[in-house]
Amino acid sequence: MPREVDKPRQLHRTDWMALLSGLLFLVLGILLATESITEPVILVSLTVVGLGFAGLVAVVAKVTRRK
Repeated sequence: MPREVDKPRQLHRTDWMALLSGLLFLVLGILLATESITEPVILVSLTVVGLGFAGLVAVVAKVTRRK
């Protein structure tokens, strides 16, 4: 007997800030573990730029969802 579905499956929206921030820290962790980055200034600057980019993408995604 086929199962009746009352409402379609609800999908959640992608949290771009969390996704990109997680990817950023994963990549930075790999770069630190392989000793590709040795300068703290480079690490801090990549973190700030990466989080800024993730924030910008999250804002743009939020604005385009409203339209």
